[in-house]
Amino acid sequence: MTRTLTDAQVIDVARRHETARVTRTSIRRITLDHPDMTLDDAYACQQAWVDQQIANGAQVIGHKIGLTSRAMQLAMKIEEPDFGTLLDYMAIPNHSSLRVDDHLDPKLEVELAFVLARDLDGREVTTESVLDATAYITPALELIDARSFRVDPVDKVARGVCDTISDNAADAGIITGDVQVAPRERDLRWVSAIAKRNGSVEETGVAAGVLDDPVQGIVWLARRLHGLGVTLRSGETILCGSFTRPIDCRRGDHFDVDFADLGRIIVDVE
Repeated sequence: MTRTLTDAQVIDVARRHETARVTRTSIRRITLDHPDMTLDDAYACQQAWVDQQIANGAQVIGHKIGLTSRAMQLAMKIEEPDFGTLLDYMAIPNHSSLRVDDHLDPKLEVELAFVLARDLDGREVTTESVLDATAYITPALELIDARSFRVDPVDKVARGVCDTISDNAADAGIITGDVQVAPRERDLRWVSAIAKRNGSVEETGVAAGVLDDPVQGIVWLARRLHGLGVTLRSGETILCGSFTRPIDCRRGDHFDVDFADLGRIIVDVE
């Protein structure tokens, strides 16, 4: 583990992100103050924020995986995906509304969610062991909402991967669909979606865009968290990574995301 930040600095970063979330006020990127921040520092800051949420009564309901496409990894200068934590207050029902004023820079991504029937742990996790441990798979949207400016208003520098990882990988919500399928019921690589905003197609994609097979996202996460002493638990929901680009949420938008026989997810933005 390579750390450059002190424990006090880690806690301060977590508090800054929480203040930004609660006050809906974007902050300048963390790496402006900590230019030598490492990935280990960023994940330590993320965990400190999660610990604060739990101390305030939140419960962990799962995890998310991001940066699963090679193009995004190159853009963010990272050699692997990233991850964040899903908390109970992030769960949003299908056919509901989002309030723009509750967020800073809300966007939606199209994904699949795996709900576990039993714990998943270890460096030897495989595709088959993920499928064995999965109760069902359902369509999902991830709401992302970074607490730092996308591009700094002063020096015009874009935030980097350590900024977003320390910010719980920008995770702010999860909306799951109404259809559940058994993990071996179909070839998950070919699950597709058409995302419309206000009747116009904004994004389309197939789940193979996630590491060539969305199951591989869960494999990666289980192995990565095992190295941190964390187990994916029975009952948790795991977002395996987006197979579309993020779509901006604007007041008045109506989203209709069609997963064919896996149903639709409908979201209005107020």
